[in-house]
Amino acid sequence: MAEIKVPEFGDSIQEVQVFQWLKKPGEWVERDEDIVELESEKASQALPAPVSGVLQSVSVAEGEIAQVGDLLCVIDESASKDGAAAGQSSAAAAAGGSTESTAVVDAPPADGESASWIMPAAQVMLSEYKISADAIQPSGPGGRLLKEDVLKYVEANGLRPGGSPPAEAKPQTSAPAPALPPLTTTPASAPPAPAPPSAPAQSLSAQTEEWNDSMGPREDTSKPMSMIRRTIAKRLVEAQQTAALLTTFNEVDMKPVMDLRSKYKEAFQKKHGVKLGFMSFFAKAVVEGLRRFPAINSEIQGNNIISKNYHDIGIAIGGGKGLVVPVLRNAERMSFADIERQIGTYAGLAADNKIKPADIEGGTFTISNGGVYGSLLSTPIVNPPQSGILGLHSIQDRAVVVNKEIVIRPMMYIALTYDHRIVDGKEAVTFLRTIKEVLEEPARLFLEV
Repeated sequence: MAEIKVPEFGDSIQEVQVFQWLKKPGEWVERDEDIVELESEKASQALPAPVSGVLQSVSVAEGEIAQVGDLLCVIDESASKDGAAAGQSSAAAAAGGSTESTAVVDAPPADGESASWIMPAAQVMLSEYKISADAIQPSGPGGRLLKEDVLKYVEANGLRPGGSPPAEAKPQTSAPAPALPPLTTTPASAPPAPAPPSAPAQSLSAQTEEWNDSMGPREDTSKPMSMIRRTIAKRLVEAQQTAALLTTFNEVDMKPVMDLRSKYKEAFQKKHGVKLGFMSFFAKAVVEGLRRFPAINSEIQGNNIISKNYHDIGIAIGGGKGLVVPVLRNAERMSFADIERQIGTYAGLAADNKIKPADIEGGTFTISNGGVYGSLLSTPIVNPPQSGILGLHSIQDRAVVVNKEIVIRPMMYIALTYDHRIVDGKEAVTFLRTIKEVLEEPARLFLEV
């Protein structure tokens, strides 16, 4: 038997959260095949199997927290692959011919009792609808009965709270239509015929009850916050409470960069094997701005200001589980091709949830591009202990005045949020103007003026 334990993620990480089991008990696992996704406060990482065999048991359920060194699961190395397949087929046949693999679970509890294989939310619904747990096929990891399983059973059988079947629909009856009078003339003095009695109006409470029944059960769902989301929340609140944050704005005419990119993108890709994007221009412009205003590349530690003589630029990238900010180390030494290549690598890792903690640690400044999601204007929040973050937004054609003439230009709003404790307003505004000037005259990036 091979015991799989929580590995070390880094010096500062002592616990992880089991995000998802990729294999179920009883399934065959190949060596180096990913079996579980673990999430730390900084990144998520898939854990591969060190040996081939059958996954015997799972010690930590999805969503639960485990410490470094805790037992996650056990793999039986002595089992055969054919035996595992036969076991899964037998389990499926016992479950009613289902071809899906099922895990062996404990016996269902007696009425009024609960068991470890029944999730708390599922137990509440079982009690509410008076359902026996053994009537429902569990689908959770390790054979656990989930709230979703109970809800599907309730909907499939049309049950109502208390175990009562759905009320039968009553046939609607309407008052018979009155007979039409004969086509004869009536004296003007004759009184009009009385209107036929109408059916009594349905009460408002009955209408509301029928509407609620048609909409299905109203409910709230609860799930534990992921470790990454908890860390993000903690750091954002920390930034708001400990730093004196202020945001300044400007706008950039993107036509010069777009023209330059259009002119050389094919030659650039042919030579370097990577597409020329906008982010390399912004990264280079940021490095130039940080050189001129080093306070924005510094941080506060106690009563000291720590100035960085290097530029590690964090680039916010949307991943499979949300936003991650991997870092371009020594961006001042990187070429346009190096930047685009590294961003492409990080984007691929983020999409597969394979960003490592070392990829996102550190960073002296951050660039966040909300424009890819359609944001027109926003105020980004500084990632402490950094002192600044640059927010990019959508490029939109707008009417602007150039040389006293109204012309249409592709314009982008840019925003700098900075820590006013260490960065003065003049430095922040001039830094943002430097970004604008460099991008509107890209030759500055090559001439260093």
